[in-house]
Amino acid sequence: MTAALAIGGSGFRTLLYKEVLRFWKVSFQTIAAPVLTGVLYLLVFGHVLEKHVEAFPGVSYTAFLIPGLVMMSLLQNAFANSSSSLIQSKITGNLVFVLLPPLSNLEFFGAYVIASIVRGLVVGVGVFAVTLWFAPLSFKAPLWILVFAVTGAALLGILGLIAGIVSDKFDQLAAFQNFIVMPATFLAGVFYSVHGLPAFWHVVSQFNPFFYIVDGFRYGFFAQADVSPWLSLLVVSVALLIAGAIALSMLIRGHKIRH
Repeated sequence: MTAALAIGGSGFRTLLYKEVLRFWKVSFQTIAAPVLTGVLYLLVFGHVLEKHVEAFPGVSYTAFLIPGLVMMSLLQNAFANSSSSLIQSKITGNLVFVLLPPLSNLEFFGAYVIASIVRGLVVGVGVFAVTLWFAPLSFKAPLWILVFAVTGAALLGILGLIAGIVSDKFDQLAAFQNFIVMPATFLAGVFYSVHGLPAFWHVVSQFNPFFYIVDGFRYGFFAQADVSPWLSLLVVSVALLIAGAIALSMLIRGHKIRH
């Protein structure tokens, strides 16, 4: 494999820089707006439910809510980064300039996904920094926090890449966002513990990989979770491998990109 095709080559670094710069130049919209939304969720739900809900023993509802909001913001923005970038390039016709250089499929995949991870982490840190003023948090298992933050952002970055490949216009992309990503994140235990759900919805939650991301991430703060963090890591890892295989397969075949 030549240096031009090796992951980490100059083409890969250029595309990664372009993708990071794309969201950073409009950071007021891509970073500040999601942070504000997270704070508003905390103010509304925390104020209303603080004295009525105790999801974990000894943990205030506001403290319980903060990791969920951080992860929800991280996931949604990681998805938005890769999906919006790809669909914009397809619609404006400048995707051809990305495909012309001798970039391997792995480089193309890596640049979009890593940029999504960066945006997701930046938004997550922003939401955490602002909401931390509302309730003190401990870091019982910080490694789990990092693991699920990175794997969660990577999974949504890949899903965003798949959505961007499949979609031909913004309406189709919005369907992915509104009918898949948004419901899955809201039903992932962001605002509640799944043990408080009726039996049917408790079972449904077990099939939602986003639930395991949120639950494992929250475990890092409180050393309490609805399921074992190892089980969560296993589920997220399998979902990551499946999504990655699907996205790479689409890129290799040039599905709706090269044809």
